[in-house]
Amino acid sequence: MPQPHFLLVTYPAQGHINPTLQFAKHLIRVGVHVTFITSISARRRMTKVPTAQGLSFLPFSDGYDDGMKPGDDKDLFIAEFSRRGKEAISDFITRSENEGKPITCIVYSLLLQWATEVAREHHIKSAVLWIQPAIVFDIYYFYFNGYESAIKTQADDSKSKCSIKLPGLPPLAGGDVPSFFDASNAYHSVLLMFQEQMEVLAKEPNARILVNTFDALEPEALKAIEKFKMIAVGPLIQSSFLKDPLDSSLIGDIFQCNSKDYLQWLNSKPKSSVVYVSFGSIAVLARQQMEEIARALISSGRPFLWVVRNQKSRGEEETEENKLSCREELEQFGMIVPWCSQVDVLSHPSLGCFVTHCGWNSTLESLVVGVPTVAFPQFSDQVTNAKLIEDVWGTGVRVSGNEEGIVERGEIVRCLDLVMGDEEKGKQARKNVEKWKDLARDAAMKGGSLDINLKAFVHDVTHGCK
Repeated sequence: MPQPHFLLVTYPAQGHINPTLQFAKHLIRVGVHVTFITSISARRRMTKVPTAQGLSFLPFSDGYDDGMKPGDDKDLFIAEFSRRGKEAISDFITRSENEGKPITCIVYSLLLQWATEVAREHHIKSAVLWIQPAIVFDIYYFYFNGYESAIKTQADDSKSKCSIKLPGLPPLAGGDVPSFFDASNAYHSVLLMFQEQMEVLAKEPNARILVNTFDALEPEALKAIEKFKMIAVGPLIQSSFLKDPLDSSLIGDIFQCNSKDYLQWLNSKPKSSVVYVSFGSIAVLARQQMEEIARALISSGRPFLWVVRNQKSRGEEETEENKLSCREELEQFGMIVPWCSQVDVLSHPSLGCFVTHCGWNSTLESLVVGVPTVAFPQFSDQVTNAKLIEDVWGTGVRVSGNEEGIVERGEIVRCLDLVMGDEEKGKQARKNVEKWKDLARDAAMKGGSLDINLKAFVHDVTHGCK
């Protein structure tokens, strides 16, 4: 039997590329050859092209080879990415077939459901790699299958004390569901894409939904939908504790940090003393919010490492208006960097707390390394992840904004004191992160749930029904 050949297709964003590359790593481990496909724009921004025996890297032109610029039409970009992506994948499938290296399965990251259409045309099996938690998949599914009114009513009234009750899920407030349900949502096209994703999966006779989570983390959510079988194949993060040589080669960072001085700086700090602040690769905070965070860090008096992305990486020029007013005073307490190796930072013994936007990759990384969090969600699934952090797993606290949605410095300091202090809340959070760290690492080890579930999926695809 020929070696299985999987085609992995991902959106050209850091939060999509990282877990998809980690999924590729695990596939290679079990004997699958992987061809990894994303756009040329992502390839050009990568500091290092992912390389490994068993991996082929295939960038294609989506018409935006230098990346999107401020003011570009997002809907047009998505349409072009879809059209050109389908052409590139279809051509590659035909070429591989002619070369005697047929594609066994196409795995695509969420919202690239057009890849299923290509798979059908070529009579190839497909699966979605859901790079958000299982509970978020469930919420979208229920929204489009009978619960739209219940979810939307509460999402539009974030102050309501009523809860949304969905099958198999904990009670959710309006502020706990993805932001795309809000009446103020400016990205209506994204909600339509999630709807299309659910419709595509509903038409699949044997839909395969691979979720970047692990069995012990979301046991109820993974089984909440009778119609679908969700397969936990996470945590899909760099696993330094496994000492896997593939981790150093399968990196696709599209943000650059030319210095590792921050690691030397961390080495100089006491154990569990440093506050790490990062809002990921997409979120752009208002100037007022940045000032509140800065003033909170000064008031807290704790050493901190804060990732403030360079505006040039977003195609913008930094102006005097965008600069922090207290930067000089701020840097007396900590260090500001344009980007960093987050897993290295979170794994450092000096880390005491992670102030995070609650992107799913960051959330999983904090669980695997065992760092308590201050949940500071911005949009999309991040608000649901914040709910899990505070109320379900108990690994941190969630900030509250004022009437304008700004989280004030006093609130930030309060949350830092809670998580890092000696009161019961902080002690319990630190105890809980140790519990989840052990469970996450058990899942990632050989013979863990990731290993077992992945091998079963590969066997299903290579030997099972379509």
